[in-house]
Amino acid sequence: MNMICSAQDLPSSTKQQLESLADVIEEETEDDTYLQQLNFLQNEPLNLNMATKDQLQLFYFLTELQIQNFIRYRNLLGNLISIYELQSVPGWDIQTIYKIRPFVTVESKVLLKEDILSRFKNGDNSLLFRGSRILEKSKGYDQSLNNHYTSDRNHWLIRYRYQYKNLLQYGITADKDAGEPFFKGINSKGFDFYSFHLFARNAGIFKSIAIGDFSVNLGQGLIQWQSLAFRKSSEVLGIKRQSPILRPYTSAAEFYFNRGVGATIEKGKIQATIFASLRKISANKNIDAYNNEVFTSFLTAGYHRTASEQEDKNQLEQTSFGGNVTYRHKTFSIGFNAVNYQFSTPFQKRDEQYNLYAIRGSSWANASIDYNFTHKNMHLFGEVAIDRNFDKAFINGLLISVAPKVDLSILHRHISKAYQAVYGNAFTENTLPNNESGLYTGISIKPVNGITLNAYADVYSFPWLKFRTDGISYGKDFLVLLMYQPNKAVEVYTRYRYESKQSNETLNNAAMNYLVAKPRQNWRMHFSYALSQAFALRSRIDMLWYDKNGKNSEEGFLIFTEGIFKSDFSLTASLRLQYFETGSYDSRIYAYENDVLFSYSIPAFFDKGLRYYCNINYDVNKKLAIWVRWAQTVYRNKNVIGSGLDEINGNKKSEVKLQALYKF
Repeated sequence: MNMICSAQDLPSSTKQQLESLADVIEEETEDDTYLQQLNFLQNEPLNLNMATKDQLQLFYFLTELQIQNFIRYRNLLGNLISIYELQSVPGWDIQTIYKIRPFVTVESKVLLKEDILSRFKNGDNSLLFRGSRILEKSKGYDQSLNNHYTSDRNHWLIRYRYQYKNLLQYGITADKDAGEPFFKGINSKGFDFYSFHLFARNAGIFKSIAIGDFSVNLGQGLIQWQSLAFRKSSEVLGIKRQSPILRPYTSAAEFYFNRGVGATIEKGKIQATIFASLRKISANKNIDAYNNEVFTSFLTAGYHRTASEQEDKNQLEQTSFGGNVTYRHKTFSIGFNAVNYQFSTPFQKRDEQYNLYAIRGSSWANASIDYNFTHKNMHLFGEVAIDRNFDKAFINGLLISVAPKVDLSILHRHISKAYQAVYGNAFTENTLPNNESGLYTGISIKPVNGITLNAYADVYSFPWLKFRTDGISYGKDFLVLLMYQPNKAVEVYTRYRYESKQSNETLNNAAMNYLVAKPRQNWRMHFSYALSQAFALRSRIDMLWYDKNGKNSEEGFLIFTEGIFKSDFSLTASLRLQYFETGSYDSRIYAYENDVLFSYSIPAFFDKGLRYYCNINYDVNKKLAIWVRWAQTVYRNKNVIGSGLDEINGNKKSEVKLQALYKF
């Protein structure tokens, strides 16, 4: 039995990707599947001499060119003798090796054929319990209000998981958010959300089998992508969506998954996947002009705290099915993807001009063709998609190593103003892939070992109206990052980003709205230094300038210092002290925070205040580990914080979190 991994620290590039994602969707993602996968690999490292392309794609910090170069190197020269042999693989620098080192090993073991039933006996069991609570009582818990939170302030999560290597896993997740009933009301059976998954790999002709909850990722995300996927960030080469089509769903988020069955079969150069799902979804319902019942939007947050939220719970039944057929050759692959949705109630968004081309009716469908082609130091990929109304979407990308120390990325997208996809998630400026054309170019230069210069430029346009944008609009986005990492102990980077998009002029007194450009500039300086194996320091300064067309422009800054301590007696602790000051939410700054295992926080900081948190982890023995987290934000010159039902009288917001993990 392996010792529980007490520390889980992501590469700084991945943290920046998560911060950028939170800025785009304006909320923290609840998908912790990636963290669970990395933790499993820390305890059961992936053998690089047996690793497949699909397994290497689980590392989001690897590009497709790096994966292809590694497989070609291994096929040509045979198994690796040492992990440091990776330095000889084209495109693999020392920074990449630092990132992947905790999760891989190099062994000469030969894969033995295993009995299917033995997979159910020789794996690891784990039981996780997590509880958290905001100590200050918000407005929503006032029972005298007509619409109030119907239960206590506790958030509970329980997760049981069994896993045998990378071949079999199953588990149950139960989650109850703060304010949701617990063993009463609509949740008389306990938690608000339950999830079950059973997932097997390499079982005869089946490459994968999914039963229960699972995610489906197709092509480049134009028609469906349900797993975690990043957007523009300092990882300028990370423009390609890459993942196995079927993946087990183990998160507590309540929207982006399927519930049913799926399977992938591989025979020679042909791979085929099919899936079917039937699940209930929370949705807003309404009555249209013809007195027919319709639903106007999906409720993706998963909250069922008030009477009105509970009325919307599981109001929509969604049936979906689809699949993929892919032909794979050594240097290229081509796949056909299709997905179909049936809704128990017709979909009809609010009657607004920007919703003119939105999904309507009781059914929807998408289909696409995606491709990959690798030639020497060049990798070309893309996807062409249509929806039920034959509106079109295109994405084409190129990764190329123009020199041993210079890599380029180029991505062009053209998505019709009328194109729609229910679970689309492509590399676009918009949250969903629709109503957009743009060209992205990135460059990564590593002139000497330890120094990296990354930069990207993205120009785009939106050919139809958007929410709060009453006209055809344009935008541009630029980023430059310079990083110095001479060894594993030191990392210093500075980053500048400029973004300008058009939207309605909010201070407009005219009869009609008109568009103005609203630039945002951000400069960051980050420093990380491991003084020893036991102690490390991190510091950051973030500055932001937001221009509202020259009217009431805002500035903001954030500064923090964090210490991480790891003792010889299974104790790990981290403490951060932070100050922030911004004009308003428009000049908000996001900062990644370490949390308990399988969790992280990326709050949006605005106004003026002090933030501090402390995480403590203690491994009691090889089977049991516990975590405690305390976090508090203290605002200056404020008597009320938050808004709506989350409004708190006072200037403090405090959170306590407890977690225990037992392996057996």
